Amino acid sequence: MERMAFHLAQINIGRLVAPTFHPQLADFVAQLDPINKLADTAPGFVWRLQSSSGNATDVAYGEDPLVIVNMSVWESLAALRDYTYASQHMQVFRDRAKWFEKMDKPHYCLWWVPAGRLPTVAEGKQRLQHYQTHGATPFAFWFSQSFPAPVDQETYA
Repeated sequence: MERMAFHLAQINIGRLVAPTFHPQLADFVAQLDPINKLADTAPGFVWRLQSSSGNATDVAYGEDPLVIVNMSVWESLAALRDYTYASQHMQVFRDRAKWFEKMDKPHYCLWWVPAGRLPTVAEGKQRLQHYQTHGATPFAFWFSQSFPAPVDQETYA
């Protein structure tokens, strides 16, 4: 059996406390380009969701225009963990309560995708809903309870 290569996909959503044009979000919006550039050049980065604006704040996740989505693909769990928790991204992460409402369900998850295939928002939404309902499984998980990459297409969830 030939081993397939897999990459790690992530989705996180958030409900903004105001529209992106509101002064309360000015600091958040000002950091989008630098943080996206940091991701784009981070070791292990593969892809991130973006529209023609260069970010994903205007990509629809659902009916609520204040809910924004972020998705990306990384070569490994370690690469995403390093970017998320050991780079300048951490400061933006610490300040999230200024810009986002506290959510009562998990608003993030990870899953494996075959290398070269990019996930869709619909797929991310399905994975996130699964994680919210079932907790960590090979289908959707988080850093604290991760699962190894599948070995082949047959074991891919």
